[in-house]
Amino acid sequence: MKKLLFSLALFWGVTQAFSQNGVGIKAGLSSTSLDFKSKQFVPADAQTGYHVGLFGRFGGAGFFVQPEVLFTQTSGEFAFIPNGASGGTAPENYKAEFNRLDIPVMVGFRLLKVIRLMAGPIASVNIDSKLKDAGNTVQDVEFKKATLGYQAGLGVDLGNLSIEGKYEGGLSKVTENIGSFSTDNRINQWVLSVGFRIF
Repeated sequence: MKKLLFSLALFWGVTQAFSQNGVGIKAGLSSTSLDFKSKQFVPADAQTGYHVGLFGRFGGAGFFVQPEVLFTQTSGEFAFIPNGASGGTAPENYKAEFNRLDIPVMVGFRLLKVIRLMAGPIASVNIDSKLKDAGNTVQDVEFKKATLGYQAGLGVDLGNLSIEGKYEGGLSKVTENIGSFSTDNRINQWVLSVGFRIF
């Protein structure tokens, strides 16, 4: 009898551990800010972007791996001051648009069956990034073909519905230079997503 009860309890536990595995769709918004290590480029306030794509979630015994493939559109505004912040020259304002394919891989564990803590790397492949209305002073922007970052955050699962909040930071440069000016440009953002497991 004890063996039967133990077997039933074990079966129930394994079923619960794997019950939220599967593949689904997700979409969301992000609040993006640029980070320049240069006195010539002064970032403006954070800009709103969006993402849409697919996710998978696999694991058991409270642990999981969650790979994702997302199309992401973000932007950032900044002021260009040729002589630096104290040069007295009127700033020129520009807007950069980033269209990319993001591939994050989250690793985490569950708390209380509905809460997930997670973190992991994110690879971003440049699809079409550009500097809008670039004049003669700021041009020849060299966006990197791929960058590497990290994400960390938490999620809440309500049946097939998932809600996630994550912070993303950069581990590599987005641009090597803007015109003749060297940059150390990274993108940092807060990401809010809603997902639905379809199978």
